[in-house]
Amino acid sequence: MKILIASDSFKDALPALEACQAIARGIQQALPAAEPILFPLADGGEGTADILTYHSRGQRIELEVNDPLFRPVLAAYGLSGDGQTAFIEMAAASGLPLLWTEDRNPLYTTTFGTGELIQDAVKRGVRRILLGIGGSATNDCGMGLAAALGYRFLDEGGEVLPATGANLSRVSAIDSSHARFDQEEVQVEVLCDVDNPLYGEGGAAFVYAPQKGADELTVSELDAGLRHFAKLLEDKFGQDFAHTPGAGAAGGLGAGAMAFLGASLRPGIAAVMELSGFDARLADADLVITGEGKIDRQTLHGKLIYGITRRAQAQGVPVIALCGALLASPEEIEAIGLKAAFCIQNRPLSLAEALPETALNLERTAHQVASVLSMG
Repeated sequence: MKILIASDSFKDALPALEACQAIARGIQQALPAAEPILFPLADGGEGTADILTYHSRGQRIELEVNDPLFRPVLAAYGLSGDGQTAFIEMAAASGLPLLWTEDRNPLYTTTFGTGELIQDAVKRGVRRILLGIGGSATNDCGMGLAAALGYRFLDEGGEVLPATGANLSRVSAIDSSHARFDQEEVQVEVLCDVDNPLYGEGGAAFVYAPQKGADELTVSELDAGLRHFAKLLEDKFGQDFAHTPGAGAAGGLGAGAMAFLGASLRPGIAAVMELSGFDARLADADLVITGEGKIDRQTLHGKLIYGITRRAQAQGVPVIALCGALLASPEEIEAIGLKAAFCIQNRPLSLAEALPETALNLERTAHQVASVLSMG
């Protein structure tokens, strides 16, 4: 029996590869003749760069860049084995977890560090960039990213403005005369699983800025800035980016990436499945065992497990899931496309108690599942 072990990470507990390894240990104890195939996955968010680097047999590149408050931080991205593709997560340089709670204010944060990662990848000769934009601390519409690539944002007096959310409304002109990014030479794909427009009630500021430390007054100021900046982008590039679904992702980086990088937006799960070669591995499997922290009714709406089951059903391969918290009803589990789902906890316990036991509990539960499979 060939068992494809295609787990996501268990947030704050195990990265995806270690989760797959724990499941494999449990299977091999109960089914020594089985052939477990480790296939760690991600949904386009945190950990995606590492997963795609792993599947491309690439390398991790580390460098010092600016964090969201223009302070030095060590960040990393992935370079594919053939050196042609970079896998970058903006959160590595511009993410919310890089800031203490008291430092979070999207008026003053920037995506400059993400632009520095892109610049480094371009210098290394990549022809394609996969940019994950989840977990941002920013609301600068990609101003910072563009500034790192040579764009200048000028006020009415012709002075260069710092690339932060607070200055969106102060920009009078966008100077691209020193830009160091050629949209014809490098293809950029943004992994984006939200459909928010750039501004308005469903836009970047109103929906996401409060999570980044913005109060009501700040949200209104940022939204006004995004509206103003959107008009400048349209005048500069001859295209309305503001109403493209996903334009408001990551504080407007969706729109900024389309404008400054010529990027296209695509669902993260679909991109990971394609780039990892999941369908080819699935075709040779008798069973898939997957896993993630929680399975609930939201799993039906764009989560990794649903992406796996849709492809597995098309090839007639059953899928079993392991999770830290099972909050789906039997009907919802069936609707997700799972043959079965199992919670790995073996007793009542808090999240803080459960996290350190994740690897052991995955191994134990996989052993139990495999013991049942061994009965035929």
